[in-house]
Amino acid sequence: MVYHAFSNYEKYAWGANEHRPISKTSHSANVFGSDKLGISIIDSLDTLYLAELKELYDKSRDWVEKQFNINVGSEVSAFEINIRLVGGFLAMYGLTNDKLYLDKAQLVADRLLPAFDTPTGIPYALITLSSGSSRNWNWAAGGCSILSELGTMHLEFQYLSQLTGKDTYLQKVEKIRKVVKDASENHLYYNYINQHTGKWCQKQASLGGLGDSFYEYLLKSWILSGKKDEQARSMYEDAMKAAEDSMLRKTPTTNLMYFGEQRSGRLDAQMGHLACFVGGLYVLSAISGASSSNTSVKHEMEIAQGIGKTCHESYTRSATGLGPEAFHFERADNEAKSVRGDEKYYILRPEAIEGWFYLWRSTHDQIYRDWAWDALISLEKHCRVDGGYSGIRDVYSVPVSHDDVQQSFFIAETLKYLLLIFSDDSFISLDSYVFNTEAHPFRIRTV
Repeated sequence: MVYHAFSNYEKYAWGANEHRPISKTSHSANVFGSDKLGISIIDSLDTLYLAELKELYDKSRDWVEKQFNINVGSEVSAFEINIRLVGGFLAMYGLTNDKLYLDKAQLVADRLLPAFDTPTGIPYALITLSSGSSRNWNWAAGGCSILSELGTMHLEFQYLSQLTGKDTYLQKVEKIRKVVKDASENHLYYNYINQHTGKWCQKQASLGGLGDSFYEYLLKSWILSGKKDEQARSMYEDAMKAAEDSMLRKTPTTNLMYFGEQRSGRLDAQMGHLACFVGGLYVLSAISGASSSNTSVKHEMEIAQGIGKTCHESYTRSATGLGPEAFHFERADNEAKSVRGDEKYYILRPEAIEGWFYLWRSTHDQIYRDWAWDALISLEKHCRVDGGYSGIRDVYSVPVSHDDVQQSFFIAETLKYLLLIFSDDSFISLDSYVFNTEAHPFRIRTV
């Protein structure tokens, strides 16, 4: 599957950010701008390396060395460039000790630094790479910064400081953390914050889109630090307790567990596919001993298994065996299913499989491999096309309508987690590595 996905990208869109596997042309989402940054090459490097596809890997490394150019006029998402490029390069340096990758990671991170030039240090969402000119998304509430984006610079910048000995990067993200911590209300963190004042813009909270990886990186920063970053651990513990109290619910008749979305004190009984990563997060918390309570491991694993099951239900209740972008719990006869036409799509997302990977590693219950295998078969049946893999527009309708985009995260995350769930535990051991939110493995600090 990795070979089919990447070799077709190589064949039809080499150097482009992504590709269209049916049209067999290049593609670039607006978060990457219009210039060819080779997003799919850099995002796929560690998967190619781990899958031992040496010829494709060697060609990709050669492209990075000779053709990668970050000095372009494109306006890009600082968050996306950070998790895919800085994260991808850092993971490769950790896996290979090839200094080319560390140099490239630093080169890209330095290009992102102007985005942090705000009164609070909270970065703007968008940056023009050649000039450093930065701004926020037009659609973001009140022109504010997004919690998941500003919180998901931490792990990469922390790791970059750790590997280079240069504190600049860590100082940038520690400043962000302080501002956000000071703004929290009873350990609740809202989705939008003003980069000028450090005040919340709206009272919406979510463990799915707009919030997700902020929480993820609190736990993972602590793990990456060799469990020395106590502030990260305590913030994580408090934030998840607050999230459980305000957003974790069970359906009355079937006991399906889900994290709803908090909107100004009212809970929407819906969950996004992005929030399926939470199952894996709770496993990681349990096996790393993040909670200060002795009874918490059982509690955390119950939530992990509950969320893993709910996300699986969202897959099995579709015609394709693949999960929709969002699913609801308002009606007992329509649980874990989409109710609107604009949320029925599947764009090759990894989060459910990611959760099952962590559950497999921690329990070795065969059911999680079975669920992952069922998803793999569905991917082969409905998403595989002659020129790669495509997302689909409606998981409840067969034959499917393809969206003609192979996302770079499909190789970086979805296929990597599938590769890992069917590998030995020692292969990228969770004792030695922690994944960034794009599934790039960072080596945990040991001294």
